[in-house]
Amino acid sequence: MDNQIKGIVEGLLFATGDEGVTIDQLSNVLQLTNINVQNVLDQLKEDYKNDDRGMSLMHANDVYYLTTKKEHSSHLIKLLETPQSSKLSQAALETLAIIAYEQPITRIEVEEVRGVNSERAIRTLMARSLIKEVGRKDTIGRPILFGTTIDFLTYFGLVSLDELPPLPQSIDEQTVETEANLFFDQLNKVSKEE
Repeated sequence: MDNQIKGIVEGLLFATGDEGVTIDQLSNVLQLTNINVQNVLDQLKEDYKNDDRGMSLMHANDVYYLTTKKEHSSHLIKLLETPQSSKLSQAALETLAIIAYEQPITRIEVEEVRGVNSERAIRTLMARSLIKEVGRKDTIGRPILFGTTIDFLTYFGLVSLDELPPLPQSIDEQTVETEANLFFDQLNKVSKEE
């Protein structure tokens, strides 16, 4: 049972990424006492101290999150310097187009336009420095606002956002599909040339 709970906690830590998770949140999800959750976190922290583990459990401001071990930083730097496939997925392209035209925009607003979860696409775009956090929306929860970067402009050969092609005033489904295909064809052409 303990190993199963440790596995669940590890999965939750991984899933929350940089935002991390609090003991109260874990207690609520697992329906365990804070003391039991703290014991599981302590066990995980000990497990991660082994040399055969690549992660550490960090704790800051009552939030726990996973991070890579600092002694592995040279390998991470090499990985980040390795050229990636420059082609973006359809989901990432759609998300990027929405952010480019509607910025500043929250992830939830992007998802309302796309109709699907866009968290992974946003992470990909941030990792490629095509979008960035530009502030917080002044509403309940203060969600993060996203906007494009200078790298986005450079990537597409634009001097400013004013050079983005205008969106049509009246939109029918066929026009949207045609425009999206033209945009994505051009985007993929630029990606392949790099």
